[in-house]
Amino acid sequence: MTTTATSATATEPILLVSDEARVRTLTLNRPDALNACNEALYDALTVGLLEAADDPGVAVVMLTGNGRAFCAGTDLVEMGARVMAPDDFVEGEHGFLGLIDALVAFPKPLVIAVNGLGLGVGATILGFADLAFMSTSARLKCPFTQLAVAPEAASSFLFPQLIGRQNATWALLSSEWISAEEALQMGLVWRVTEPDDLLPEARRHAEVLAAKPISSLVACKRVIVEPIREAIAAARERENQCFIDLMGGPANQEALAAFAEGRDPDFTDLPPGW
Repeated sequence: MTTTATSATATEPILLVSDEARVRTLTLNRPDALNACNEALYDALTVGLLEAADDPGVAVVMLTGNGRAFCAGTDLVEMGARVMAPDDFVEGEHGFLGLIDALVAFPKPLVIAVNGLGLGVGATILGFADLAFMSTSARLKCPFTQLAVAPEAASSFLFPQLIGRQNATWALLSSEWISAEEALQMGLVWRVTEPDDLLPEARRHAEVLAAKPISSLVACKRVIVEPIREAIAAARERENQCFIDLMGGPANQEALAAFAEGRDPDFTDLPPGW
């Protein structure tokens, strides 16, 4: 096994990288922030996927999180700073959109092991999983209406395709928590395990795939994904425009202020139409 770390600083690795049996494990490592993605983590994960795609010794990538969360979505502290002072915000090299580009193009099997809380992109990333495993103690939430924004990561297309329109409507519009059992019933994840069994079970299946010829794995994934690439691209365009239209609007400002103040947002006094 080899282990490396991609980090924002030399002492604080934000992405752990390890190789074993042709499976590369990428572990989100901002546990104190519930593995929320700031620009640095978006960049690190994007680079991790790009490097795994190009590495001829990597057959499968497994993605998980360190600590009690899988991924708490976009770092709302950083998002708030971006909304309040856009001229001062420093974007990463790849950012959120670069990560989604890498996920769309990723040619090898992607196994996701949801070890804990998954919010926002920590839930919508499951649309790109080839196999998804989830701990019984984990929960998922797509908090887009709670934040007064729009869906992301082509989830407006991938979720209806994966779990059906009504399940997708509830997941994307309600901002309610989804339990592991509910996620399994919907088809959002493939297997649910006890917490201690999650990584061994996900790794066992990843290694079954990784023992196969990489060229065949890549070809099989390509013929599965290729027919929906145009639809994914179109969904992203629509989502991005909606996100731009809503970001910084009255409802979004109230949502971010409520988050910063530790209270529930109150949308009752917004201007008509918001």
